[in-house]
Amino acid sequence: MVFRSLFMMCTVLAAMPALCAAQADVRVEPTHLQGPRALQEQTQSAAVRDYLKAWQTLGTAMDRDDAGLLDQDFVGTARDKLAETVQQQAALGIHTRYQDKSHDIKIVFYSPEGLSLELTDDVQYEVQMLDHDKVQTTQQVHAHYIVVLTPAEVRWRVRVFQALFE
Repeated sequence: MVFRSLFMMCTVLAAMPALCAAQADVRVEPTHLQGPRALQEQTQSAAVRDYLKAWQTLGTAMDRDDAGLLDQDFVGTARDKLAETVQQQAALGIHTRYQDKSHDIKIVFYSPEGLSLELTDDVQYEVQMLDHDKVQTTQQVHAHYIVVLTPAEVRWRVRVFQALFE
């Protein structure tokens, strides 16, 4: 009886993320880097995990008009540019909602000293612009991002976040 209850609870908890938010399709191309430093599987997994988390943070910051949320996943120019965007939209009384649909990630460079990792990401996402919680526009976007991650205390943080729209 206890085992059955525990099994039911684990099944419900495992399903919770699917109920809370739709997950984006994520494809990570196999990495074949040439250079003096090999990219370990654990490092690659952590970098991709933290990069996808940064997308969630970006979405929350834009939806809530709260640039302070960016501090946990963004640094340098990426953080500064995104914070400016959040502040501008807040001044206009609007906010945006992002729902990433798919990521096609390829790691293209890992620095010899392990202090930066560059990746490209072909992203498809939906963006809604809202004025006082009323949807004004909805767009489907396909963009190619060039991203540079840098290691921090216990995670990778986005330092460069440059979009090239199609």
